[in-house]
Amino acid sequence: MPVTTAAPAAHTTAPSPAHRVAWASMVGTSLESFDFYVFAYFSAFFVGPLFFEPLGATGATLASFTTIAVAFVVRPIGAIVFGWMGDRLGRRATLLWTVAIMGVATGLIGVLPSYDQAGWVGAVLLVLLRIAQGISLGGEWGGSILLATEHSSPVKRAFSAAIPQLGSPVGSILSAAVFIVLVVALPSDQLAAWGWRIPFLLALPLLLVSLYLRWSITETPVFTGLVAEHRRERVPVLTMFRERPLALVIAVGSALLGIGSYSLMNTYTMNYGSAVLGFSYMNLLTAATIGALLQLVTIPLFGAWASRIGSAKVVAWGALGTLVIAFPMYALLQSADFGVLVAMMVIGGILPTMSWAALGGLMADLFPDRFRYSALSFAYAIAATVSGFVPLVTSALGAATAQAWWHPGIVLAALSALTLVSALAAGRLSTHATEATRATSVTFSEAR
Repeated sequence: MPVTTAAPAAHTTAPSPAHRVAWASMVGTSLESFDFYVFAYFSAFFVGPLFFEPLGATGATLASFTTIAVAFVVRPIGAIVFGWMGDRLGRRATLLWTVAIMGVATGLIGVLPSYDQAGWVGAVLLVLLRIAQGISLGGEWGGSILLATEHSSPVKRAFSAAIPQLGSPVGSILSAAVFIVLVVALPSDQLAAWGWRIPFLLALPLLLVSLYLRWSITETPVFTGLVAEHRRERVPVLTMFRERPLALVIAVGSALLGIGSYSLMNTYTMNYGSAVLGFSYMNLLTAATIGALLQLVTIPLFGAWASRIGSAKVVAWGALGTLVIAFPMYALLQSADFGVLVAMMVIGGILPTMSWAALGGLMADLFPDRFRYSALSFAYAIAATVSGFVPLVTSALGAATAQAWWHPGIVLAALSALTLVSALAAGRLSTHATEATRATSVTFSEAR
């Protein structure tokens, strides 16, 4: 139930400008995404040989993908912990913790000993640091979305929710660019010996920038209103399950394509394209980077579109488009040259990006402000946990079908279909969306 104890005096500091907060949120999610993609590229090419060499080629590859899944499995724990903090202590303070844990854990991966240096010690420490990253990620995304949307007017909320989503392509671009530079600058033996550490160590200076930006902005007017009106929940996650169980299921389904497609394209397809289809490592990284660069334009455009027609409709259109191209895309990749490779990575990235760009707005409309941080974080974490197994499941499916050309298409089509159905259901929850918009509008106006 809502807390009725005395609350601090109303916030006297003017709220930070909405555009400044949105971009500060984006910088934080960029660091989180950089850390995620650094490990995604790293796991596809280096984790197996460096940390799991005794397992053999196939076993080491499966073990490397499992290290990705580990971080996703613990995300719901982080979502519950940081969701409670975000709904009780504030959005801004919670996000300082999440980004700090992620940045430090990523930097420490850069100093781990390989199997040749310390046996299984490096692999164990790697798993522990991946757990720390996963717990941090459990509270990062929901808080970033709320930091942006709760500083924004209801009319611009869908667009504001799309800006933090730019962090994903920015992180992808930065991580891919670093690896491209390393591949060009270093011989393969030096890259395997010590060069792989550089991208992880770069997370530390990026962390300082993110902490500064988040420290410099104010708490959201919505949370300030919750404190002033004594409406904070004692155990927000329990209230979420009690009051919005259906909305929670819909939110999870709506997020599957946006998260899962990145795991499929930027992790599994990178390894599949290199090991099975014979593409060069450099060509795959270049194609992925070109696709990510285009997303810097398409995400704000899709966010603006969501402001006009509604976030749920944009998510649904993205899922439908991805469902249509899932099998043709992988069929064309079987005998593609570099130009077709780039085209497929672009198409396979931009269509799911529609669902990704509008996801934050869709989720924010489903839940009231009293437990919104917990709800967004938990729903996203569950979807991310499922998506974390996408590379592992797709790899196992490939092995079971003798690498049949259609096996990744099955996974992409399944993700698309689930998100399409969920987005259509979200659009029907108009009363929930109206309630959320009205609550934000009143609190925003009073705080201003």
